[in-house]
Amino acid sequence: MRAAVVTEFGEPSVIRIQEWPDPVPADGQVLVEVEVADMIFVETAIRRGLHGGFFDVKPPYVPGSRFGGRVRATGPGVPETWVGKTVIGRGVDFGAHAELVLATVDTLTEVPDGLNLETVVAVSGDGFTTLLLEQLAPDLQGKDVLITASAGGMGLLLIQLAHRAGAHVIAAARGQAKLDLSKAQGADVVIDYSEPGWEKAVLEATGNRGADVVFEGAGGELGATAFGVVKDGGWFSAHGAPSGGFAAYDPADAERRGITVKGIADLRVDIISTPVTDALVLQRAAAGDLVPVVDRVFNLDQVAEAHTAIEQRALLGKALIRVR
Repeated sequence: MRAAVVTEFGEPSVIRIQEWPDPVPADGQVLVEVEVADMIFVETAIRRGLHGGFFDVKPPYVPGSRFGGRVRATGPGVPETWVGKTVIGRGVDFGAHAELVLATVDTLTEVPDGLNLETVVAVSGDGFTTLLLEQLAPDLQGKDVLITASAGGMGLLLIQLAHRAGAHVIAAARGQAKLDLSKAQGADVVIDYSEPGWEKAVLEATGNRGADVVFEGAGGELGATAFGVVKDGGWFSAHGAPSGGFAAYDPADAERRGITVKGIADLRVDIISTPVTDALVLQRAAAGDLVPVVDRVFNLDQVAEAHTAIEQRALLGKALIRVR
């Protein structure tokens, strides 16, 4: 099969299209013909050799986690009735940026008739985390809610969710095009966080009270600044790291101020304890509650180009990989 292969850790140029052995499904696994695969920022960090504590992967490897496609074959213990079904799922040890991918059957969700597969793949990963945060966060109605990295795939879904919940939505992103897109998705106030002192604009938008809830998707210094504008007794999620790391904060300061913080490790634990499923994500997408914004669909030969576009912050919304 043809696959995008990360041959070594490094720049996007380390990704090469190669012939790769066809995977064979083991016990509890299926083999899927990939049609569309998701592409998210964290994959660029993994390619550079970062986040080793969270993702145990070494080159050469095939990147890509979430995918949509048709089941070609089943392994031992999996009913053959899965063959031919159109599904979304997560690859075993990544592997979705290829013509064929392995997945365990318990990660598969059959795609209902009438849903476009690109839309389903675009909403599946970001939508899952969005609904997880919806479960964990306090009631948003009437609250000042700050969303950073607001024009990314997940940021736009969070804007939609907070807007529908009746929040006063403050969206922070970089550049006018991203601010305009955030506004179009339901943000009440948009702030360019490339401008010095942007946190003062956040405080002004909250009547100098500070944000009740912060969905922090930018990370790095931007994330640390966002933590500084949470009101005492507020709620803060540090789920994004495109700036090079997750938002830094002082746990002692958070405790003193009564701020509830959900870091990435906390979210991993919460995934097990909350009732969010891929099927629920698809239900909410079908109902129009989650509407993904896809900027570009790259083909398999352009995976390196997709990595570059994401790292250069050149996209408005999501990127997808079209395999077939």
